[in-house]
Amino acid sequence: MNIKRLSACLLLLPLLSCAEPQEAKEGDVESRVNALLKQMTLQEKIGQMNQLSPFGGIEEMAGLIKEGKVGSLLNLTDPELVNKAQEIAVKESRLGIPLLMSRDVIHGYKTIFPIPLGQAATFNPQIAEDGARVAAIEASADGIRWTFAPMIDVSRDARWGRMAESCGEDPYLSAVMGTAMVMGFQGNSLNDPTSMAACAKHFVGYGAVESGKDYNSTFIPERVLRNVYFPPFEAAARAGCATFMTSFNDNDGVPSTANKFILKDVLRKEWNYDGMVVTDWASAAEMIAHGFCKDEKEAAEKAINAGVDMDMVSSVFIHNMEALVKEKKVSEATIDDAVRNILRLKFRLGLFENPYVDADQSVKYAEDHLAKAKEAAIQSAILLKNDKQTLPLTDKIRTIVVTGPLADAPHDQLGTWVFDGEKEHTQTPLKALQEMYGDKIRIVYEPGLAYSRDKQREGITKAVAAVRNADIVLAFVGEEAILSGEAHSLADLNLQGAQADLISALSQTGKPVVTIVMAGRPLTIGKQVEESTAVLYSFHPGTMGGPALVDLLFGTAVPSGKTPVTFPKMTGQSPIYYAHHHTGRAPSGQEILIDEIPLEAGQTSLGCTSFYIDAGFGPLFPFGYGLSYTTFQYNRINISADKLKTTDTLIASVDITNTGKYAGTEVVQLYIQDKVGSVTRPVKELKGFKRVDLQPGEKQTVTFSLPVSELAFWNIDMQKVVEPGDFTIWLGTNSQEGLSADFEVIN
Repeated sequence: MNIKRLSACLLLLPLLSCAEPQEAKEGDVESRVNALLKQMTLQEKIGQMNQLSPFGGIEEMAGLIKEGKVGSLLNLTDPELVNKAQEIAVKESRLGIPLLMSRDVIHGYKTIFPIPLGQAATFNPQIAEDGARVAAIEASADGIRWTFAPMIDVSRDARWGRMAESCGEDPYLSAVMGTAMVMGFQGNSLNDPTSMAACAKHFVGYGAVESGKDYNSTFIPERVLRNVYFPPFEAAARAGCATFMTSFNDNDGVPSTANKFILKDVLRKEWNYDGMVVTDWASAAEMIAHGFCKDEKEAAEKAINAGVDMDMVSSVFIHNMEALVKEKKVSEATIDDAVRNILRLKFRLGLFENPYVDADQSVKYAEDHLAKAKEAAIQSAILLKNDKQTLPLTDKIRTIVVTGPLADAPHDQLGTWVFDGEKEHTQTPLKALQEMYGDKIRIVYEPGLAYSRDKQREGITKAVAAVRNADIVLAFVGEEAILSGEAHSLADLNLQGAQADLISALSQTGKPVVTIVMAGRPLTIGKQVEESTAVLYSFHPGTMGGPALVDLLFGTAVPSGKTPVTFPKMTGQSPIYYAHHHTGRAPSGQEILIDEIPLEAGQTSLGCTSFYIDAGFGPLFPFGYGLSYTTFQYNRINISADKLKTTDTLIASVDITNTGKYAGTEVVQLYIQDKVGSVTRPVKELKGFKRVDLQPGEKQTVTFSLPVSELAFWNIDMQKVVEPGDFTIWLGTNSQEGLSADFEVIN
């Protein structure tokens, strides 16, 4: 990918646009937009603001399209129907304005990549860009030119099912990966027929819903919005993301779909955004259920006046906007601004020149698409444990027992938000093992459980019996695709069904147990980690997950994934994240836990610090954690100066040596801490990372350039500044381990 362009986007400089230049000059686009707008009636303008979903057919929509009452259609995937709808719009409506065809294409269209959380685990923006580019090529072949991705909600609560669709808990990582996805979807130019308009969602704070329950409320103060939740969206805006989507949640009582502060003050005025804003599915009408609007008319009024351009499926605009203009509750100038944003996008996409699609089915499951999906699945897998170097498997292995409900689950390994993926094309671990090693190794398959929620234990007995003559057990567990994603929040993050019993029974056989988890979120698997000899975690890996995992198990590939979210020990720790604040009574690590508390203990005997007496303080696995088949040693951190001005750039380096037997890739991570601020600051913040490939015995000096300006935050006066003072920098293998150095920022 264009690293210089990505870096420029992430600096978040005011007025900067990182989008590639459009084929048509922007001045020409604006003149065409204004010329067309002058010809439109009020009803035709409102029609452009109306998005509908025919769910497969267009017969009931044909009249509305002809009358100019539809600006966009959702969920048409048949290119013949796409062309038919466009023909009606272009040839039979008065002004011939083409439709904008849209679809939720989240982590693949036909060739399915790992879920976005898995892509974030690669810490490799090229993987994210490649995945989005493949999705755009395949989806645009069916006429889909607008996708509702990337989802860049900072997500810190694994109970929330949509964490699967996110890039994890960290604002910086989410900004880097989200920007890469925007670049992949939109390509070098939006008017390339293989490009899709991206959509940054959900603006904003949706990942912080109370109790981890989807669609719930949030209570995020402005400073936290600006320091934590805005940065990925600002990065997407600077990268030229074509559209933004409002979110379902209300924040501090104001639904995002009617929030003037985020849509007008921040997005439009501060970030100078000229793209288009769409509601989430019926979120305008849902403001009635929120108790924020008394009826659809008021919902339409508040949404348009807050800065929404297009209403997704609730029809509140098309039914009420003319009356609102007549009553002077909405000005026609406001409508003109919204329609201008919609038309601008259509011109940028080249739809006026080429509204039709020449379906090219050869791009579906193309060989290079499958290869990229496999590489993404390889890099996304995280090695959490590997006692006695159990992995990779060697040629001494003669018999393998394969078990678990995810070993051969072609539908479920695709993960959430897969409308168009086809399980017939999924390559599962079992099938990959049989095809790749079936002629060399005896592979015995006993599923143990039929699916992840299965509580029947008869199959466990069969699996245990099969293990007696095996050299090793490969247990594939986790969660079905339907257990994560939208509207699939969980109050219990343990393995579902009898999966825990399966792992326990297998561990009692005395044979090495390698547990491979496929899931849409971090699960509370502490007991299973203890019972397993090795653990490999794969956030639903997609079409090519099977051969990718087999390559990892046998050492053809070496794990390099890192946790993009903190893994809790217990569900009750959620939300849990590394960039927390110290508090006035930070834990020491020496606290007495529940099993150690003496009877009739005095009230002060537990230390009076911020921790759980049953779970302690720390996580099961920290953010940025992941092992390799080799080992890496960090030595000699150096920084360019111990005193810097706010206009300076800090150069930091560390020596990394591969001290093991395998070639491997280490993700070197850079964290900083602002020790004292006008408001309390996180204990650590990710500010950079690099993937480093090293041969056995090879040493490399890894260098980072960190502009001091990137240490800015929104201070007590709600100003974004770098405050002079003391800082610590860490370069390390995860958020808890690394070498540190101190420096001072001066005026």
